[in-house]
Amino acid sequence: VQLQASGGGLIQPGGSLKLSCAASGRIYSRNVMGWFRQAPGKEREFVATIKWSGDSTIYAESVKGRFTISRNNARNTVYLQMNSLKPEDTAVYYCALTGRSYVSFSDDYTSGANYDYWGQGTQVTVSS
Repeated sequence: VQLQASGGGLIQPGGSLKLSCAASGRIYSRNVMGWFRQAPGKEREFVATIKWSGDSTIYAESVKGRFTISRNNARNTVYLQMNSLKPEDTAVYYCALTGRSYVSFSDDYTSGANYDYWGQGTQVTVSS
């Protein structure tokens, strides 16, 4: 399984970006896809996650109301629409995918330990 993330870049505060992550290979149905980020000198942190059906999501408090996660299962792609960006959103953003079908969608998926595959990361820099 491979994940290819794209869409990062340099954006001014208050601007918007949309990240995409396309998965390829043997992908189980009823999977969970998520986004994490890592800023320089900091540990990786959870951003958002979405279950297979797309009708249930979880967000980090720091991005709630500004970011929206969505997915297109026909394309095996997950998206992260980021609005009202702040300098503190600057980080490398990673997409992640579970390698098995989930039994129930829960806060467990805010932990990177529950994902089996990771993309290479895409840099997002918010600066004037």
